[in-house]
Amino acid sequence: MRTTAQRGFTLVEMIMVIVITGIIGGIVAVFLKAPVQQYMDVARRAELTDIADTAVRRMARDIRTAVPNSVRVPNPTSTSTYIEFMPTRDGGRYRANSTGGGVGCGTVADSVLDFAAADTCFEIIGSAIKFNSINDQIVVGSTQSDGAPPYQLPTSATGIRRAIDAAGVGTFQYVKITSTTALPAWAELSSQRFDVVDGAQQAVTYACVPTVGTVAADDGTLSLMRYWNYGFHSMQQTPAGIAANTAPVAAHSEAILAHKASACEITYDVPNQRFGLVTVRLTLTSGGESVSLYNEIHVNNAP
Repeated sequence: MRTTAQRGFTLVEMIMVIVITGIIGGIVAVFLKAPVQQYMDVARRAELTDIADTAVRRMARDIRTAVPNSVRVPNPTSTSTYIEFMPTRDGGRYRANSTGGGVGCGTVADSVLDFAAADTCFEIIGSAIKFNSINDQIVVGSTQSDGAPPYQLPTSATGIRRAIDAAGVGTFQYVKITSTTALPAWAELSSQRFDVVDGAQQAVTYACVPTVGTVAADDGTLSLMRYWNYGFHSMQQTPAGIAANTAPVAAHSEAILAHKASACEITYDVPNQRFGLVTVRLTLTSGGESVSLYNEIHVNNAP
């Protein structure tokens, strides 16, 4: 029986195939590197844009609910990295005359909000309002554009904020408040409006602060934070003081809205007595890629 000789690849042929394959692979890698890198950069920018947009929208939604003339920044004439305000949960109108008044406050005459004395009860004109706890507050006649009166102590001559009395917790057609000082005369307005500040929120601060922990070399080093439930203070507190519970802050709640911020500018302008304008510029940086968002938030300051 005749056999046929079997032949395989020689070592030289195998080396040549490996070299040619390496050359082709290198050429392909060079051509694919740019599209792959571009895809990764676009994906990173899209993620940063989504984070920044969500954070700025949350800020805008919150600030638009602010008690009139409660928005304040540390220096109104320049940019800042933080802003404070009082968010409203509800609001209504108080009775200004006893004609047709109810008796929820004791007598018909008592249903009127008295600005000449330390009044503790008045009737609501319109729908009943639910007060959740004695930490809930009301603000009456906030007209000063410097943002100070809503934060003043209720015992201050210019204080226009009052706490809910324990007997007033619940849903009522009237408001029972703790008061030892009369509201200032200038707080009595024809609109007869008052605003309700949720005791679980109290004052709120948005701030860009240094990120806690390790940060990558090509990432932004700031975090956009939301602080709340730290009380009401006549002097605006710094983010560092709030975060550290430095007196007069005793406790607080906080949440992170965005990491990797590399720039943050907040300004507040009051072009007229009825409206304010908050501008926010936020830049996020990740892996050397940056996106910047600019947003204007209109604030209604008509009490």
